[in-house]
Amino acid sequence: MPFNKRLMNTGTIFAPLTFSMNISYVTTHDAMDVHNWSGSSYYIAKALESEHVEMDYIGSLNIRHNKILKSKEFFYKKALRKRYQYQREPAVADDYARQIAERVKPGSDLIFSPGSLPVARLHSHQPKVFYTDATFAGMLNFYESFTNLCAETIRNGHRLEQDALSSCSLAIYSSDWAARTAMDNYNVDPAKVKVVPFGANIQCNRNTDDIKRIIARRSKDTCKLLFLGVDWVRKGGPLVLEMAGLLHKAGLRTELHIAGIRSLPIDDLPEYVHDHGFISKATPEGKARLEQLIADSHFLVLPAKAEAYGLVLCEANSFGVPDIVSNVGGIPTIVKQDVNGKLFPSGTHVVEYAHYIGNLFSHYEEYEQLALSSFEAFQQRLNWKVAGNQLMQLLSAL
Repeated sequence: MPFNKRLMNTGTIFAPLTFSMNISYVTTHDAMDVHNWSGSSYYIAKALESEHVEMDYIGSLNIRHNKILKSKEFFYKKALRKRYQYQREPAVADDYARQIAERVKPGSDLIFSPGSLPVARLHSHQPKVFYTDATFAGMLNFYESFTNLCAETIRNGHRLEQDALSSCSLAIYSSDWAARTAMDNYNVDPAKVKVVPFGANIQCNRNTDDIKRIIARRSKDTCKLLFLGVDWVRKGGPLVLEMAGLLHKAGLRTELHIAGIRSLPIDDLPEYVHDHGFISKATPEGKARLEQLIADSHFLVLPAKAEAYGLVLCEANSFGVPDIVSNVGGIPTIVKQDVNGKLFPSGTHVVEYAHYIGNLFSHYEEYEQLALSSFEAFQQRLNWKVAGNQLMQLLSAL
């Protein structure tokens, strides 16, 4: 592919390598809207832009016959008590492919999508690359929305995933778990399956000295836990609430802060639990409030039942906040044991979580070291600058 590298020799001084690539960046939605896919499409695009490539955005794709598909979805739900995902209809993927083909510029070197569905049925002379956090097989019966699917959706889901994998030049996933589900469930050349962890969807210009000051400002007599997520049950909210109760009863002054839930399904909260509701990062006020909540917390606690990745874990690390998590899905790619948090096997009793937190908090110097190494993990692995560089290394080899 036309990928140019120029090395300029000016006497004894060599200028840095400069790269030139034209990327057609394909999304079904508007990639510049940070509300879509938790902002990941936006941050992936900006990570690529920072690598000095020319980006051509192809987004806001339409679905023809939307009313017919919605009616079909309604029929499956009401008559058959099954879930139907009309986005996985081959006809929808064909429609996406047609729209993309009409909009790809002749000078495009590569077609890149933060998802497999938009490009699954696209035929092009340019290499196709997708970068996402899960496969259909990985999500099937893992997330609630992927349970009780009708046979048609299951068949179509696997078919389109295989189409995407067969026709792409690279299938890049954010976690080892997602990559394994691709290789275990589909016919794909392992050489084109790669792993590049997502970065934190947060602006961070903090350095180690800043983090040391943030850690030093945290309370040494009140342990502050943070639950941050929009899905209370899937992300383990009830377990976190029980965890805080055990610590409180054990005599450790504890605060649990909950953010992200629009309507918490609990009527009477204990006095040590604070519900902040949903806070939007799209406003300066919301962004500042969320960042302060994270910075003040000792631990982000996410004992999820299912999690494809967990961007909030990277965001917590960017403030030097360790993650207390379950070992499920893509989480182990982010959290390394006793480096930037603690992984617990799925199904671990709440007492073990509480014991670990209480013990570490009572040995505060050890906690401070874990907090500092959590930020180092963010700097080394879990930011978009690192991800963008890794992506470009892979793309440049095509």
